[in-house]
Amino acid sequence: MTVHLHHGDLPDDLDLGPVVAIDSETLGLRFRRDPLCVVQLSSGDGDAHVIQLNRPDYDCPNLKRLLTDPEVLKIFHFGRFDIGMFQLHLGVETRPVYCTKIASKLARTYTDRHGLKDVARECASVDLSKAQQSSDWGAAVLTPAQLEYAASDVLHLHAIRARLNEMLAREGRTELARACFDFLPTRAALDLAGWDEIDIFAHS
Repeated sequence: MTVHLHHGDLPDDLDLGPVVAIDSETLGLRFRRDPLCVVQLSSGDGDAHVIQLNRPDYDCPNLKRLLTDPEVLKIFHFGRFDIGMFQLHLGVETRPVYCTKIASKLARTYTDRHGLKDVARECASVDLSKAQQSSDWGAAVLTPAQLEYAASDVLHLHAIRARLNEMLAREGRTELARACFDFLPTRAALDLAGWDEIDIFAHS
């Protein structure tokens, strides 16, 4: 594994290919309280690119271009949160997307364990460490442990997606999953507009 640290934005000449795994790190899980600090990406080749964003201006045109590129599929785990953070802080709608958490919930109906650690263990035979999950991602200098953690969250999403796609196809749920993925940016927009705690599809 090689981790490439970039400050502010992706390099101009970096081509990550047609399918990119993406995750983000923030100072917390509240949209308007907690800033977006780090975005990590992997093309599935064993390398990870970690961007330490410049706050509060978020001047990262190359990253924004990638997030909105209709020819590049972006893989997330619980994409709803990352996509919302990108809408809020970067001002872009991320499409097209694939969420391994949604795919897991549709395919792995025999369990209620759909966190990345559990999904990675079963679908990619990888045991992820979550020791740095709660750490200061706004620090001026990220530690080697933080960089390794950030990289681990995206390095295996391609393999996880491949396995979940097999399961979705076997159960006849591929199109249902795709429709859910297409709705994710709208779900994130609802979160930002104040419906984050409300299921608008519920009866009451």
